[in-house]
Amino acid sequence: MLRGFWYPAALGSLVPRKRTRATMLLGIPIVVGRDADGRVFAMRDACPHRGMPLSCGRVDGNVLECSYHGWQFDTSNGQCRSIPSWVPGDKLKVDRIFAGHFHCEEQDGYIWVHIPEAGNRADPPPAPRLPVFSSRYRLTHLEAELPVHVDHGIIGLMDPAHGPFVHQAWWWRSRRSIQRKEKVFEPIPNGFRILPHAPSANSAAYKLLGVYGQPVKTTIEFVLPNMRFEQIHCGDFWFSSRATVTPIDSLHCRLDFCAAWNLFRRVPFMVSIFRFFARRFIEQDRRTMEKQAEGLRYHPNLILIEDADRPAKWYFELKQAYQLARRTGEPMKHPIPGPVTLRWRS
Repeated sequence: MLRGFWYPAALGSLVPRKRTRATMLLGIPIVVGRDADGRVFAMRDACPHRGMPLSCGRVDGNVLECSYHGWQFDTSNGQCRSIPSWVPGDKLKVDRIFAGHFHCEEQDGYIWVHIPEAGNRADPPPAPRLPVFSSRYRLTHLEAELPVHVDHGIIGLMDPAHGPFVHQAWWWRSRRSIQRKEKVFEPIPNGFRILPHAPSANSAAYKLLGVYGQPVKTTIEFVLPNMRFEQIHCGDFWFSSRATVTPIDSLHCRLDFCAAWNLFRRVPFMVSIFRFFARRFIEQDRRTMEKQAEGLRYHPNLILIEDADRPAKWYFELKQAYQLARRTGEPMKHPIPGPVTLRWRS
C-alpha cells in the first residue's frame, strides 16, 4: 500500500457540520469531520490519552472532544487545547500533546486525506480533481467494497479482457462480440495512457453517442497510486470519469467511482438512468472479486500474459520504481520507455 498520496476517505455529503465519520485507509483508523464553519478535517481515530476513538466524540466549534475524558483537540492541526482533569501546577505541557493529524481537502464531492510517508511533514500537492470541460455538467458518485488486496482491485480495474465474461448484457458486450483490439500506450508521470481512439465498436453504450453525428474519441489513463481516468469527447459534448481503488486494509479495498458529463442533458432522469446501469456494472465486478477472493485465500501461483495483462505488469513495475526512487532519493525511472502497441481480444 503506497504512502505519499491522497486517498478518498468519504463522501462529503455524509459528513454534515459538527459531525464526524470513522473510516479506514491503508490499515489506519481515521476520523474525518466538519467543524462548525464547514471546514473538513482528518485525524487518527484514537485519543492519545487512552486510545478512545475520537469518532465517538463531538465537534464543538473547531475542536474535537474525546467522549472518554473530555480532552479537546484543534481540528486544524490536532493540537490538544484542553484537558479537563488538568490542575494548575501540573508539569504536563498540554500544548505539546497532539492527536495524529492528516492533510485534508474536499474535491469533487469527496473528502480526501493525504497519507504521508513516515517522517515526511512537507505540505502535499493539491488533492486530485476530476477533469471537466464546461461550466455546466452533471456529477454522480458510486462505491463498492471489494474483499481483496488493493493490488487485485487495481489490476481488475485496468483489465481489458474480462468484459465479455463479467459484464455480459445487451447494453454492453457478450462472448459473441469478442473482437481483436489494438491500442497504443504511452508513458505519463506516475502512469500510462491509451492514446485517443474510437470507442469499442462492440459496446452498445458507446453506440448511443452516434446520435450526435460527430466523431467520438476516448482517452484512458492510469496514474499511481490507484486512479483510472476515462474521457470521451464528441464535439462539444463530453463524459469524464475517475475510478479509484482505495486500500482499506491488507484484505479489503473500496472502489470509488465519480463521473461528470454534459451529454444527454435534456433526457429526463439522466442521472438516475446512468446510476442504474453503472450500479449493475460495478456490482458485476464486485461479485467477481468476491468469488476471486475465495481462490486467493490459498495463495495460488498467478500467471500474467502478454499483451492483455501488460497494463497489470506495468502497474507493479510502476510501484517498484516509485518505492525505489523514494528509498534512494534518485529520480523515478519509468518502466515504459516510449509508445507501445498492445493487441488482445475482448
